[in-house]
Amino acid sequence: MSLVRVTHAEGVARIDLARPGMQNALVPVLLEDLLAALAAVRGDAGCRAVLLGAEGSAFSIGGDMRRFRSERERDLRAYAHRLVGLLNDAILALVDLPQPVVAAVHGVVTGGSIGLVLAADLVYVAPQAVFKAHYATAGFGPDGGWTALMTRIAGPRRAAAALLLNRTVRADDAVAWGLANEVVPAETLHDTAAAAAKRIAMSSTGTMRAAKQLLWGDRARLAADLEAERRRFVDLVAGAEAVAGVDAFLQRFRDYPDAED
Repeated sequence: MSLVRVTHAEGVARIDLARPGMQNALVPVLLEDLLAALAAVRGDAGCRAVLLGAEGSAFSIGGDMRRFRSERERDLRAYAHRLVGLLNDAILALVDLPQPVVAAVHGVVTGGSIGLVLAADLVYVAPQAVFKAHYATAGFGPDGGWTALMTRIAGPRRAAAALLLNRTVRADDAVAWGLANEVVPAETLHDTAAAAAKRIAMSSTGTMRAAKQLLWGDRARLAADLEAERRRFVDLVAGAEAVAGVDAFLQRFRDYPDAED
């Protein structure tokens, strides 16, 4: 069963993360399903825009912390290398899509899952939306574009506050920082984002695709910066601070969802 759902209507492909029981925590199979969905959309001549969202109470809580702990019994660094590599591939696939991407963010976005939002072209957030790094508590290196994309979009000082002070970035902050276009009531969030996607789908395809490509600019630099994040993440993930950080994180957040097979 796919952990990503795709539906089509009026030239728009709607892609939803679909691991709601785990608050859409990122694991390799979810990211592989997302990459497959993006590849299919890329090759769909009838698709002119993409709407990205998620099922359940959270957009995504980032990497699955229980999975990080269980992978210590196997090869944690190899797991991290694969996971962050797939996340980077998904971020670049969103950037590389010829179709503009509109994201609807209704809840929590933590850790590397922010990359899926940063890689969108337009972002609408509900008032309950919250962005938080959590690397300072987990002992990991930043991934998901917290340095590769956040500095470009929000600026280095704001990125530093989010990472070094573990600052919570709420919906209004996200708009002020340039991470989102607009705060929208939760009950109309998806309708508003869908309307934006439909408007794009009805516009000149050539113009939309040219604008997107030009706005993103140096793709090679982004890929290199994301790879640098992966290397630092893998360097730290099995160290003493990360081991202690994951255990403390799971002890503190006792309502963290149980791991699934």
